[in-house]
Amino acid sequence: MTDRPRQSNSLLPVPTGPLQIPARTAPTAESHPLPIRLSLIVPTYQESKNIATIVSKLSQLLDADLPDQYELIVVDDNSPDRTWEVAQSLMPEYPQLRVMRRQQERGLSTAVIRGWQAAQGEVLGVIDADLQHPPEALLKLFSEIERGADLAVASRHVEGGGVSDWSALRRFLSRGAQVLGLMILPGVIGKVSDPMSGYFMVRRDTIFGKEMDPVGYKILIEVLGRGNVRWIGEVGYVFQERQAGESKVTAKQYVDYLKHLVRLRFSLWPVGRFIRFGVVGLSGVFVDMGILYVLREFVGLGLTRSLIVSAEVAILSNFLWNDLWTFGDIARRQRGWSKALKRFLKFNLICLAGLVLKVLLANLLFNWLWGQENEYWANLIAIAAVTLWNFWINLKLNWRVTEVDR
Repeated sequence: MTDRPRQSNSLLPVPTGPLQIPARTAPTAESHPLPIRLSLIVPTYQESKNIATIVSKLSQLLDADLPDQYELIVVDDNSPDRTWEVAQSLMPEYPQLRVMRRQQERGLSTAVIRGWQAAQGEVLGVIDADLQHPPEALLKLFSEIERGADLAVASRHVEGGGVSDWSALRRFLSRGAQVLGLMILPGVIGKVSDPMSGYFMVRRDTIFGKEMDPVGYKILIEVLGRGNVRWIGEVGYVFQERQAGESKVTAKQYVDYLKHLVRLRFSLWPVGRFIRFGVVGLSGVFVDMGILYVLREFVGLGLTRSLIVSAEVAILSNFLWNDLWTFGDIARRQRGWSKALKRFLKFNLICLAGLVLKVLLANLLFNWLWGQENEYWANLIAIAAVTLWNFWINLKLNWRVTEVDR
């Protein structure tokens, strides 16, 4: 182990502003001769009896495998038992230890993110301070990252994993929470075997620039939902019983978990964009009807040609408003007439496909399901379905391409 200059034992300043992970900051040569590969956050509240033990165990493990290339960051929520002060007293003995005391914010998930914001490592991790997460699994998690994983999760539900002495009720509640998550966020919760885990590592570039908005304790769900996670490694571990201090599992945690699922569900489904898309679509109805009236009553154009022209003008109007308003933030990243024309042509094709889908669906509802009754309801349901189709396909195919090309 190299002789690294000892850090000051002053507290880390608490980051403020959005919960967004910054780019990695370059450490100074004086304080960090070697680049920091792993920043491990230890969020705490009322853990003064455990903090010395967890810091000692983590330091012994990491000193052997990552000497001078890691940092431990204790983020304490101003514990009444002064956990932050106990951790601060350990800093002279453990040069890689840093301590943050939060006095304005509360909550495990936000504590972890604030710690990551202050961290310098290329890999960001989290472990509980109560010794229920065995430190020995830490090196296995880091090995998964070294193999190329974007995210490495310690799981109770893979080979080598389990729980120690949980009651049947606690097992039922844990599995029930996972099933509920699968119902609300199947594409997120289903990515890992243990989405409730609070013991994991993630590459910084996987969540860099992503603004987090967690509720409660389940920070892993936020990472899975908002991060660019392609490869996930899982490591089995046995969840241990608390050795000291009191459990923080309460009914409020389950309520916060449900709130988190719902919030993430709505944030991943762009509700605001969809509302704007619907408003633009409604305006297109008036444009279509207005142009049709002018062409028929004042120009004297035939019905078929009037319908085609009015529909195309409405499509053009919808495209312009969507390009300027609904997807304006994305469209502005690719300027130029050629790119705008490409978006317009794609929009036309998608709307045409939507029209065909609307006719087919309305006919199906009218002729097969409702016995040739309620044609207006059939048309209304078909319009609603096609609106969803047009929005989703445009989001994923048309303006999404613009965003990727950035």
